[in-house]
Amino acid sequence: MNIGLVAHDAKKKLMQNFCIAYRGILNKHTLYATETTGTLVESVTNLNIHKYLAGHLGGQQQIGSQIEHNEMDLLIFFRDPLTPRVHEPNVNDIVKLCDIYNIPMATNIATAEALIMALDRGDLDWREMYK
Repeated sequence: MNIGLVAHDAKKKLMQNFCIAYRGILNKHTLYATETTGTLVESVTNLNIHKYLAGHLGGQQQIGSQIEHNEMDLLIFFRDPLTPRVHEPNVNDIVKLCDIYNIPMATNIATAEALIMALDRGDLDWREMYK
């Protein structure tokens, strides 16, 4: 399955730790990320990640396009709702697309862990029918 990884600046370390913890599961799937997040995760996990542009330079739109074309099966977007920044991706656009196209999405660690475990159990195999 195709998994998207995005994290606001204040959540990049959390994304790295999440990917370290679930490296064994993530390694079985195709990973996509915005540039900075993907580079940071690769540096600590050695996972192969297809990197888009930085979120504020169009990476968010690239992931959004993948969602619209039914090429994304799961999205983990660790957002920082307390310190919004102009240059960071707007999570509302991605949430809207995930809702429209029925893409499971986590915006916090608790939901991300639930989804990654569901993925490992095969609970998200229904996504294959959409392709």
